[in-house]
Amino acid sequence: MRILSTDPLFCWDKLPLSVDLIALRHLLDLIPDQQLLAALREHRGHGRDDYPVHILWRTHLARYFLRHAHMEGCLAEVGRNPALRRVVGLEEGQPLPDGYNMSRFLRVLGQPQHLALMQKAFEQLVGRLAAAVSDLGRNVAGDSAALCGRPGNAAEQDSSLPQPAGGRKEYLDEKGKVVKAYEWFGYKFHLLVDVKHEVVLACQITSAAGEGTGDSSVLPALLEQAQRVLPEGRMKTLAFDKAADDQKTHELLAKQGIRPLIEIRQMWKEEPERMLSGHDGTSNVVFDETGSLYCYDKTSVVAVKHKMAYVGFEKQRGTLKYRCPARHEGFECPSDKKCNGCGSYGKTVRINCQLDPRRFPSIPRATVGFERQYNGRTAVERINSRIKVVWGADDGNVAGAERFHAHLMTIMLVHAAMANWLAMQPRYEGKSLSPTRMSQIALRLEKAAQSARA
Repeated sequence: MRILSTDPLFCWDKLPLSVDLIALRHLLDLIPDQQLLAALREHRGHGRDDYPVHILWRTHLARYFLRHAHMEGCLAEVGRNPALRRVVGLEEGQPLPDGYNMSRFLRVLGQPQHLALMQKAFEQLVGRLAAAVSDLGRNVAGDSAALCGRPGNAAEQDSSLPQPAGGRKEYLDEKGKVVKAYEWFGYKFHLLVDVKHEVVLACQITSAAGEGTGDSSVLPALLEQAQRVLPEGRMKTLAFDKAADDQKTHELLAKQGIRPLIEIRQMWKEEPERMLSGHDGTSNVVFDETGSLYCYDKTSVVAVKHKMAYVGFEKQRGTLKYRCPARHEGFECPSDKKCNGCGSYGKTVRINCQLDPRRFPSIPRATVGFERQYNGRTAVERINSRIKVVWGADDGNVAGAERFHAHLMTIMLVHAAMANWLAMQPRYEGKSLSPTRMSQIALRLEKAAQSARA
């Protein structure tokens, strides 16, 4: 794999289908799994130790790094490749675990105390990146995805983890009629990701349906998790679809100083426009449900509506500033003298964002800036594709909540380790004397990895 100095820091499109053994050893060593392995050994106690915990763990991880759809394929490759056996920790003549052993190990990994340690390791890997990459987590996007799963046996269904359930998502047209519906059985996977670098910052698994599974309900926990791995004040914007559009979400983002990029749900059925607070009936300024301001030319025989020109967010005042569109764009308006008088700048309207944080965010909807930054939310779709297709999270082959949670958290660990590995790779410069060099970010990550292993 050759990465050019002009390539992105996280060049996901250059990831090999299956990493080589040198890269695999490096990736396995990158994961801070000391506490997890200690907890797994303590859980085993004084029972049989035919297959040591570290061998089971490294074999389990190797399946995802080597892109095997099933554990049986990974075990077959480990069995016939002596070099790979040494990478996962198997010594000469040491027996290789079979599929049954690995299935039991996956269920043990899915116990809440072990999931918490896997989550901690994931946050440590992302925290390393956030400390080394100055803009990681500045612009964030969120979404949820449907993942297929299967219920376990009766004993496994007594777990405190979210259980699989039937989910349904409906797509509506402009009139509110259902034009498409998607149904699945399994879970919902909620993500917060960096828009520029396409790195997952926070994740959570919920059941496919039920109380507390909506995007707006899960978002506070995701934000708290992301704030743990990011430096204070790093997150500036958050893009989300209509699923997160409610008053509590906007108030939470405003409290934390995060600028929302959230589509608004159409809820006004009868009144398309309203007067601004403090304006009487003689005012010619109104706003619609999205928070866009309009002014009416009442001098003409037929009233003509113009969209007011947005000229910026005044941070110190906490207000949105709008200007007369005729003066801003340079066209003639019959109401110019009535609205602007003798002033040269034209009529100005300021709206305090605290008046309605949901309708008047600091980056107004229907502006170029909102559309440009909101388009970054497609990064979530690309990450969902990798999670589902590349690492097989949506195969529906994992039965039981404990196994599924361990399966998905392992994918998150692999994703974070891959991100660290990509950022640490030397960059090809094309020079004859020094064809490659290590970037400053790679050197910082290498130092952080060595400190974690010490």
